Amino acid sequence: MSRTRVFRVVATSARLTIGAAVAVACAVGVVAAIHAPWPEVAHTPAQVEVDPIPSDPVLVCNGDFRALGRDSSNPLSMRSAGSPSLTEGGTSGAMSSTSLSAPDLADAGEVRRLTDAVDDRMAPLIAATESLTLTSSDLAGFAALPCGESAMESWLVGGSVDTGTKDLITLTNASAVTSTVTLAVYGESRSTRTVIVPAMTQVALSLASVAAGNEAPIVKVSTVGAPVRAVLQSSFVRTLDPAGIDLQDAVAGPQQHPVIVGVQSFDGDGDSTDQTVLRMLSPGVDTQATVSVHATGSTAVVDEFSVPLPADTPTEVSLPDLDPGSYSVEIAAEAPVVAAVRQQQGFGSGSDFAWVTPAPEISTDVLFAVPAGPTPVLQLVNTDDAEARVTIEAIEGGTDQEIVVPAGGSATVDLAEETVYRLRTSDPVRAAVTMIGDGAVAAWPLQPSASAAQSITVYP
Repeated sequence: MSRTRVFRVVATSARLTIGAAVAVACAVGVVAAIHAPWPEVAHTPAQVEVDPIPSDPVLVCNGDFRALGRDSSNPLSMRSAGSPSLTEGGTSGAMSSTSLSAPDLADAGEVRRLTDAVDDRMAPLIAATESLTLTSSDLAGFAALPCGESAMESWLVGGSVDTGTKDLITLTNASAVTSTVTLAVYGESRSTRTVIVPAMTQVALSLASVAAGNEAPIVKVSTVGAPVRAVLQSSFVRTLDPAGIDLQDAVAGPQQHPVIVGVQSFDGDGDSTDQTVLRMLSPGVDTQATVSVHATGSTAVVDEFSVPLPADTPTEVSLPDLDPGSYSVEIAAEAPVVAAVRQQQGFGSGSDFAWVTPAPEISTDVLFAVPAGPTPVLQLVNTDDAEARVTIEAIEGGTDQEIVVPAGGSATVDLAEETVYRLRTSDPVRAAVTMIGDGAVAAWPLQPSASAAQSITVYP
């Protein structure tokens, strides 16, 4: 072979080797580039936190307890069974009160709309609670309910259409605009009902008229035009004996982790499966809920179980094995749910009951009013990992009370009736007021005060 041909063979082999090496390097580079982070071009939008001018705080009260069926010639007519006493107060002094109309209630007392004025861009804190005791042949027991805020959407989780019950839905429109209200009933028999509530007016209708055929109805209240305050009024007669009354506020909406504070278990004769009952609903989706029951003053779990919740189907679970005392019920669900607990004291004449709804987290100052009634107690629950220091003070003077609520624990504070208190807390807590006596049961969660609006983020 000539020298020139040898050189050509060597040169060709070298070019092939170098080409192959370059191809491999390119492939490795492409693979590495795919997995390597690519450069990003990001712009942070201009934004600013703005504190809007707060509106005047407004509270809407429920007014008289309504008696249904006292007129045999007109069994759907309603008459006043009693007017409540009102305990009210605010951080800036006396509130102004406006009376609302109740055209469908004979002998109607006053339905109040309470408000106070913003001063120097600061909204005062206000609170008010109504209470009454009834001792008539068809209605007997104790009921208490804070005056609350109206909403465009809310849920009534409770009530019954069984024999012996005469439950009512009251809808109060405290605005200057007519409201069109849709009541959507969840249960074995789904139904809807539309109600027109004129401006500055309260109307009521029987729960049985919209939820007939449902053993455990839950009602979604939706409005167009103006918000309304929805309240469930319940009463029960066992055989011929009145066996309790109740006023229950609506729930704002479904939650994945509702916590029901201030649940009472009572000792007594009768069917224990009816004494403490949890009602739940998962709107629109099948889900699973884990229910944990905690005794007040302890971090231990006294009962825990799982409950399947079919979509749009109310589910009731009895809590029959609880010793007499106070408890909190925590629900951890895979999807948002609404829930409430019914607690029963006694089973005949001289008994009473109350529905308890979930307590929201409270992290800012809250004003709450304790009305006239038996043995008021503040129930505090801390579901966080850090202890919370809570201060309670009467706004008209008195000694402050400071309570340490341990992480994952609870505590109680004795209160005085007909007193308005201010609650301050270092960390978020949940709270409820309970009032328990012979033949008297009432409980309600503390809500964030009707005060200044939250900051909003503005993007130019």
